[in-house]
Parts: sequence; structure tokens; C-alpha cells
Amino acid sequence: MKTLICWTALVSLHSLDALEIVIDRGNDNPTPIAIVPFASSNSNGAVSGVISFDLVRSGQFSPLEEENMLSYPSQPGDVYFRDWRVLGMEYVLIGRHLDRLDGRVTVTYHLFDVSAEREVKSGEITAGRERIRDIAHRIADEVYEEITGIRGAFSTRILYVLVENIGTSYARYKLEMADSDGERPRTLFETSEPLLSPSWSPDGQRIAYVSFETGRPAIVIQELESNVRERLPPYPGLNGAPAFSPDGRELAMVLSRDGNPEIYTMEIAAPTRRPRRVTRHVSAIDTEPGWTPDGKSLIFTSDRGGRPQIYRIDLRTSLTERLTYQGDYNARARLLPDGRHLVYVHRREGVYHIAWQDLETDEGPRVLTETSLDESPSLAPNGTMLIYATQDQGRGILAVVSIDGQVKYKLPSSAGDVREPSWSPYLDTLSATRGL
Repeated sequence: MKTLICWTALVSLHSLDALEIVIDRGNDNPTPIAIVPFASSNSNGAVSGVISFDLVRSGQFSPLEEENMLSYPSQPGDVYFRDWRVLGMEYVLIGRHLDRLDGRVTVTYHLFDVSAEREVKSGEITAGRERIRDIAHRIADEVYEEITGIRGAFSTRILYVLVENIGTSYARYKLEMADSDGERPRTLFETSEPLLSPSWSPDGQRIAYVSFETGRPAIVIQELESNVRERLPPYPGLNGAPAFSPDGRELAMVLSRDGNPEIYTMEIAAPTRRPRRVTRHVSAIDTEPGWTPDGKSLIFTSDRGGRPQIYRIDLRTSLTERLTYQGDYNARARLLPDGRHLVYVHRREGVYHIAWQDLETDEGPRVLTETSLDESPSLAPNGTMLIYATQDQGRGILAVVSIDGQVKYKLPSSAGDVREPSWSPYLDTLSATRGL
């Protein structure tokens, strides 16, 4: 019998830009885990609550409800495996949250394999009290990796564009950054003109996006720590779709300086920053570049075959190959970290969905989403989930789907129209001491 995780949580209700996370589908066989409330002098439950929420939204875990626990251990010696076997648990996570006199907190955790009756992971993290959610996300990453063998991505961030008062003369466009669960949103830049195509540098310290703040499209690079913004000199016509190379030294972009839109690259640190033209087609629109993981090629959207399809071009030889053939519209492609699998916007029977494709087989695209008007897919750095923009009751929202299509949840905003999501690379938000 199929087991679905049906879980709804409201988060960040103090903020008008809050995101509400609604999980409406989950894995067939999620791993049972007991996340015992961490012992704490203030008993706020913040750490264990965030960890539980992170693991449940991955769709791969089914946390035990607190009221069904038979005990609440906080020290390894207090864990009685028999009690957890009776409850059908495969893993138990316990911990302690200590407030320090210097204003920081120290969180210690221990993960146990119930069937093997042994501790399999432990750690201690110390940080400022304001970083309590960062600590919880880091522990969730550690637990996720220990059990699944895949690096966790809960400590990452998301970028998105929030449009307030859309369709009016006083519309506001905000570039927002939030935790991967939608918590702690903050505005990085705000304007009365459109913002498009935010993207991350591979080290997570800079972002690039398109701004119309001067009335013309221009590519902006912004330092996240200092908020210093640099607007690249705009060329006549289109300046769009910036994407950092895997080494962070170059930007791929779309320019129409020579007529029709073409793909260019630019060395960011070069004194002249002269763009190098990559594609050359007399009549086609070439757009939406993305890098292959090795940085040697670009994938992009082009209508050179009559309809938008996905292509790959070798940056050294300019050899170009078409990657998609099924359907009359395929666009906005991104490669998984393995370089073999592709996700993109795929139109089927007039409806736009997010699809997945294996480039090494003849298998056609597999549709991952069930919503409509789906666009702008962006992958988590571990390749297990992707975030995308869609429509819900006439407004733009963000949604997340696992790469196998089994796990789905929505992040609707109560503040306006949300669009153009971008998932960050791995971020070193904390320094953890592993393996006590």
C-alpha cells in the first residue's frame, strides 16, 4: 500500500514575505525516525523542530510524533532500543541545547541505529544564538548524509523575485533570499522595474541578475556580504540570462548586440570584460545558457529547428548537438551534477511541466510535475530536488519536486507573485565539530 506524507506547516508568520510550506506528496517508503525534543534550558524546541521539518520535506523520512514517544532521552546512556523497536523506528536522534554565558549556544547531537543498537553519528556545534536555525539545518544535513549516503542540502539558500501589486502602476519588484525551507526571507534589492534571472556564483558569495532599473536591461553582479552592486555596461538591445561558470571566473549571458539574441561568455576579472560570442545563427533566437559541470560546454535553448529545443555547444570546438526531440517546446534546461541527466520546461498537450531526461539513453522525457505553467527549474546542489515557479489560484508561487517525481511540496507566498527561483550551491554557514 502506498504511503504518502501529508504534512502542512506555516512558517515565518511574522513576515509579510512569509512562505507557507505545504507537503502534499511523499516517498512510498519513508524511513521511520524519532527526533526527540532536544533538552534545553529554555525548552523552545527550535532545533529538533527544524531538523524534523527538514527531514520530512525531503520526503525520505517519517518522523515520529512527539506525543507517541515512550521516553525523551537526551544522553546516550538513556536510550533504550527496545522502546524504539516497539514503535517501529529505524533511527533515533537525541541532543542537548546549552546556552553559554558568552551569548552563544552549543548543540550536541547523537544519532542511533535502532536495529544495530549502536550510535552511528554524533557532533557538537557552537554558534551565536541568532544562528540556531543554521545549527539545526547543519544537523539535518549530517543526519541525512549518514543515512542516505547523499550530502544534505538543507543549509542552502534560495533566491527568488517577489512582485507586489502586480499589474498596477505601483508594482514593486524585490529580489529575495531565504533559507531552503523558506524561512528568514530578506530583501537584497528592491525597485519599481522588473528583475529577472537571478543566479548564484559557485562559491555562494555573489549573485547575478537582470535589472531594468534604468529603463533598459542590464546585468548586475552583487556581493552578498557587503551588498555592493556592480552593473555591467549594457549593450544595445537584450542583456539577459547571466550564469556563472563552475569556476566562477566567467559569466554566460544572452546579448543581441549583433542583431538577434546569441550566447556570449565574459571573463569577470578581465580588465576589458569583452564578451566572446559563442553561438552564431543568422535567424535563430539562442537563449537561457547553462554550464555543464566540467565548464567545457554550454547548454541553451534555441528555435533554430523551428521550435524551442535544447542544444549543447562545445566551447573549444563550437560543435553543437541537439539534445531534445520530443515535444514542440523544450526550454530552460539545467544539468544535474552528474552531467548525464537534464531537467527542463516541457510542453505537453499545451501545458507546461518540468521534465527529466537521461541523455545517455533513448528514453524520452519523464514529466515530474502536475501543476500548470511550470517554469524556471533550479536544482539543489545534491541533485535530489529542484525548485520551480508555477501558478496556484492565479498567482505565482514556488514549488519543489524530487528528481524522481515522488516528493512534491509548494511554497506559496501571501505577499504577492513569486517567480524566478534559484537554488544556491553548498554554503559553509557554520563550522561544525564532527564525531565526538
